[in-house]
Amino acid sequence: MGTTPDGGAGQARAQLLHRLFSVKREERRPLILSFVYFFCVLAAYYVLRPIRDEMGVAGGVNHLPWLFLGTLSATLLVGPLFARLVARLPRRRFVAWAYRGLAVCLIGFALALEILPASTQVWTGRVFFVWLSVFAVFAVSLFWAVMADVFQAAQARRLYGLIGAGGTLGGLAGGLLTGWLVQLVGTIPLLLVSALLLEAALRAMYALSGHVAGRDGAQARIEREIIGGSAWAGMSGVLRSRYLFAIALFMLLFTWGSAFLYLLQAEIVAREIADRAARTAYFARVDVWVNALTLVVQLLLTGRLIERVGVGAVLVFLPLLSLAGFAALATAPVLSLVILLQVLRRTGDFALSRPAREVLYVPLSREEKYKAKNFIDTFVFRFGDQLGAWSHAALAAAGLSLGAIAAAAVPLSAAWLAVAVWLGRRHAALAPVPASTPCIHEGVRP
Repeated sequence: MGTTPDGGAGQARAQLLHRLFSVKREERRPLILSFVYFFCVLAAYYVLRPIRDEMGVAGGVNHLPWLFLGTLSATLLVGPLFARLVARLPRRRFVAWAYRGLAVCLIGFALALEILPASTQVWTGRVFFVWLSVFAVFAVSLFWAVMADVFQAAQARRLYGLIGAGGTLGGLAGGLLTGWLVQLVGTIPLLLVSALLLEAALRAMYALSGHVAGRDGAQARIEREIIGGSAWAGMSGVLRSRYLFAIALFMLLFTWGSAFLYLLQAEIVAREIADRAARTAYFARVDVWVNALTLVVQLLLTGRLIERVGVGAVLVFLPLLSLAGFAALATAPVLSLVILLQVLRRTGDFALSRPAREVLYVPLSREEKYKAKNFIDTFVFRFGDQLGAWSHAALAAAGLSLGAIAAAAVPLSAAWLAVAVWLGRRHAALAPVPASTPCIHEGVRP
């Protein structure tokens, strides 16, 4: 019996996808829904990121370390509350509470910026800076926890780069939208756009969960299952497991170096760009550059690299880049070099380090995926910000030049490289997981 033209075209598309990206027929719909889900999450964030960065500069670069401290404090409050939701509600409901709670906060900020007098705008901006910094890690961490719940390890190695490309396109769209609209309509309507994008992300998550639950009995059970456990299980799990502790240390050293670079950039931008709208547009353009380059790497290289050279080899790339970049900045702390390192470093994180790091969580239990992972992605992440911000402030107060501060990040990057090497070897020692249909696999405790 011959195939119909439509059937032949569909088969040809499936073969092309498999040849280019190693995507199997049964993986196409979960991949597309995950792609859309991540697109909406990061578009929601990147619509707001340039606004946050401009508010941070407007409030005074010297106040940024205090804003990082506020972010850490807010993370300490939010983390246990989220863990209690995870312990008491099935996945569909606690994800809905999380994303809709963020959307309600955005509406509240829009009202505050519209109603409150101009004299309060600096403090409103500082609160928004703290809130969005929590939003950034919380919303993305929750997305990747859902991905680790849905895909197997072998699938994650092949597909996470493509899924990440959805987020990259979302970030690109969000940055372009803000760069275009902020001059036309101002800040407040952009907060409402972000809230709508969060609702769209939730709808994509619903469709993904419904699809995999309808095709896999294990996923149907997971959809109804309540994880249970303590609100503090995330922190205790990290302290008990050397593997999770190493992931936490990897994250800590990454964010420590990122804070150094962020503050260095903030000082130079505040000095060289005086107009607030021009600074917002500048930050938006940098985001566009990062996301465009990241998209190319994710589509063409990420999946192939992780599958062929392994998670460990991909993990060491960013520490090596940082080691070389900070050494260069130590000798020439100029704007062009700072921007080059920032773009390459963020691209390396989004396109390579982040997908490889997320694969590390796939074999773990559900409690570890949602609680320990959230603790690492929020508290440890922001604690690294604190270390970076205050150590930078201390070095600046001691009278060190920008080049000397950059030099202080060189041994930090070397330590990060050593952790990446150990973590890659430990991950490679784990039992391989077979790839068949998207499903959860429990109980591997490194």
